[in-house]
Parts: sequence; structure tokens; C-alpha cells
Amino acid sequence: MDSITSKGGARRQFLRNGVGMALLMAGWSNATRAAALQLRDVTLRVGTYKGGDSAYFNEAGVADIPYKTALAEFAGGNLIVEALSSGSLDFGGMSEIPPIFAVAGGAPMKVIAVLRGDVNNQVVLVPKNSTISDPAQFKGKRIGYVRSTTSHYFLIQLLKEHGLTFKDIEAVPLLPQDGLAAFKSGQLDAWVIYGLVVEFAKSQGARVLRTAKGYLSGNYVISASSQAIADPAKNQAIGDYLQRVAKVYDWINRNPDKWATRSGQIAGVPPQFFLNQVKLRSEPYKLIPVDEAAIKSQQKVADVFADAGLLARRIDVRPIWDTSFAKYLA
Repeated sequence: MDSITSKGGARRQFLRNGVGMALLMAGWSNATRAAALQLRDVTLRVGTYKGGDSAYFNEAGVADIPYKTALAEFAGGNLIVEALSSGSLDFGGMSEIPPIFAVAGGAPMKVIAVLRGDVNNQVVLVPKNSTISDPAQFKGKRIGYVRSTTSHYFLIQLLKEHGLTFKDIEAVPLLPQDGLAAFKSGQLDAWVIYGLVVEFAKSQGARVLRTAKGYLSGNYVISASSQAIADPAKNQAIGDYLQRVAKVYDWINRNPDKWATRSGQIAGVPPQFFLNQVKLRSEPYKLIPVDEAAIKSQQKVADVFADAGLLARRIDVRPIWDTSFAKYLA
């Protein structure tokens, strides 16, 4: 956070924090208020992405946070899960898949909310002049993907649908930016990928062979470390931060043009890249409480990974889900 050097600036910051704290505490029990008073000393460590939801707090009118935040930028949800598991983060978002590998390893983290959202920005790309017209033609080909993510699961399901397995292809696990370089240089016959790099590749002639509609659930999740959840003051901060994130997605859904303009500025790319995502999305984003359908969805994914030999054993995902934050998203 920026430091405030003037007395006037310090007073304005104090008043803003005071108002934010008063609003946050409205309607709470005495015990909850007592915990909330400690928020002034809390630093919530948040894992985010370039252009992630925290980048729009000002636009959504939720920047008056009554506690400190320390933001750390990551290239993928699997890396956020690693940071949560190691105790270096308190809060972060990812797809429903990285936590499966965390629970298999006994990581001290919980899934606390579900972000319903787009799956059409997760695709299979082939080069402009490729003769591949169907995933059935993947046999013997070099296929790029991102390990332990929706990309990985999507590829497993595509292969299974056409009677293939990883043994039938030359699977190439790559982080998104490394995958883009490999794809552009002709080192991949197809690339299972997600996010903004899809628009980069399409702008240079790449062709979308499949979207993930019908393959992925559209469930992305918000997770927190078990240690942060157990801390009363951090628990309150997490609940408050969830509400702010929910309002960010409401703002994005109401203001796609403003979101695209701001996102283009952050990423240094044409706003049209983001407008394309809005135009093609399978559904708008919405932050919702944990529900039974989301738990069953993740269990199905875990079973697929276990059947593919990517987990040492079949696991029960239910213990990693925490419903106690539902009150913040009612």
C-alpha cells in the first residue's frame, strides 16, 4: 500500500478506514465486532493474476479496505495452490482442479467459494495451416497443455472421447507463455490452453478446434489457507474480501466495455481481445457460496485424474470444502 506522508492525507486515510470498519461491523454480534477491531492490524496475503479481480476494486467501488492487503501475482492457479499450501498466502483463486492435487498431498487449505464462469475461453488451438480437423487425429502428434489445470483435464477428456490416451500422443506440458512460444514456432501440432494467450494466438491466425463447452464445469474456486481461516481476524478479512470480489464481478458484467478498456491497459493489448471473450463467453461470472453441485463436480474431476493414473489413489474431495463463508455471499 502507498504510504501517506502528509497529515491531511493521514487523516483522510484514517476516516476512510473508520467508515469502512463501521460498515463492515454493522449487524455483527459483540464477539464478531471484537474480532473485527483487530482487522486494522491484519495483512491479508492474496494471490492474484495480472488483470485479476483486485485490479478493478476502484472501478467497482470496493477499494475502501479496512485492513492491509499484500498482493502477489502468479502465472497460474496451480502456483497459487502451492503458495497456499506452503503458508505463504492466505487467499487466492484457481480452477477446481489444482486443489485436487493439494488434497491428495494433505495440503492445509480449504475451498471457500465458487466462481461460476466462462469455459469458451478454454480451447484447443491448431496452427493456421494445420490439416487437423478433429481430436481423433491427435495420435502421434505433439500436443501442448498445462499440467494439473483445466487444460490437463480437458485434454484427458478429449482423448478419452476418441478412444485415445496420453500414451497415444506426445504430450508436452508447458506454462502458458512457454506454450505460446512453442506454438508460434511450430513445435506443437495442437495446444490445449486458456485465457488471454488464446486471443494472441487467434490474432496471428491460429484456429480454434474445440472449446471446453461440454467438457468443463465452469466452476472456478476461491481457496484460503487453513491457518488463515483459523485466525478470527483473518477469517473476518477473508469474508469481507469475498464480498468485494463478488461486487467486482457484478461490475464487470454490467460494464463490459469499461472492463475491456481497463484490462487492455493493464495487459498492454487491444481492448478488443477482452471484448471477444465477453462476446463468446458461455456464461457471465458470478461468485456463489459452496454448494453440493460444486463438490460433486470436483469429485468427478478427481475420479477422472485417478482413473488416468495421475493420482496415487482415489480421493474424497469433500473434506477440502468449507461452507462457513456462505453467509458472506447469501
